[in-house]
Amino acid sequence: MSKASDLRDLLADGDTLTIICHNNPDPDCLASALALGRIAAAVGIDDRRILYSGDVSHQQNRAFVNLLDIDLQPFDPALVRDRAPGSLLAFVDHAVPGANNRVPEGTAVDVVIDHHPADEIEARFVDHRESAGATATILTEYVRELAVETDAALATALLFAIRRETLGFLRGVTRAEYDAAGYLHEHANDDLLARLSTPSVSGATLDAIATAIQNRTVRGAALISHVGRTTDRDSLPQAADYLATLEGVETAVVFGIVEESIHVSARSTDPRVHIGDALAEAFAGVGSAGGHREMAGGEVPLGIFADYTTDDAQLLAIVEQIVTARLVAGLNLTEGEAGDEE
Repeated sequence: MSKASDLRDLLADGDTLTIICHNNPDPDCLASALALGRIAAAVGIDDRRILYSGDVSHQQNRAFVNLLDIDLQPFDPALVRDRAPGSLLAFVDHAVPGANNRVPEGTAVDVVIDHHPADEIEARFVDHRESAGATATILTEYVRELAVETDAALATALLFAIRRETLGFLRGVTRAEYDAAGYLHEHANDDLLARLSTPSVSGATLDAIATAIQNRTVRGAALISHVGRTTDRDSLPQAADYLATLEGVETAVVFGIVEESIHVSARSTDPRVHIGDALAEAFAGVGSAGGHREMAGGEVPLGIFADYTTDDAQLLAIVEQIVTARLVAGLNLTEGEAGDEE
């Protein structure tokens, strides 16, 4: 039997389905959750919910939820604890309880569908494909094989998610993404795709990107920058995307303080660098970080940093010095490279 058939059979035995998005869900996660919900509906599960934690703050993500009318509910621990036998729990675009989600560690999971690097995945059904360019690609395969009705909203969501996750089919793309896009194109709404692709940018995002540009330091083919303290977590990946286009730069890392944590976002086209592994090494033991060869992120609690001083300017200076040093070590930059500044 195929993976799609196995998933259908598992869902057919359920009464309810709770789909957990990762913290601060992006289009790939949201579209995958929407598609899994449609599959569950097709096999007879009427009681379905999509839960998220964190924020949907990126303007593109907000537009995605609003324009596609995705029904999201804030995460509620009571919905994942002490579930009845027919109450199924699914993860999409992430894989492990407690890792990039607020599900308690050790919680039993029924379904995991993901394309991010992860170890020790435990669930009744697992489809974990690190080779896939997007989790939405995997869900598109299921929708096609199971002949689930693919209306304009679902097709648009999945197609936009694949395009966004692969940066317009330029990052981590495989033949499967092109096959999925070819199928989805016939059903998607072109006007809606255009609106999703050009959302308005907030002033906070623009300010953060401007700060990252001003604070950039180029070290060989690597660029490291920070935005200081910001309320817009999603400005970090946008700043990293933009700075990665600078001539001569193959790796761009941007970090900043958001509330009580240091957030990091990185992009790389350098064949010598696996940026997910580099971030994992840089922040091992002090935070959570990792990702793909070309795209990665991380979060480090302020913790001991905040104990050094109550002065915010001094705190930012300490964070900049220590985080930059860890990144230099994680990226294996030489002394000569570390001295080249922009």
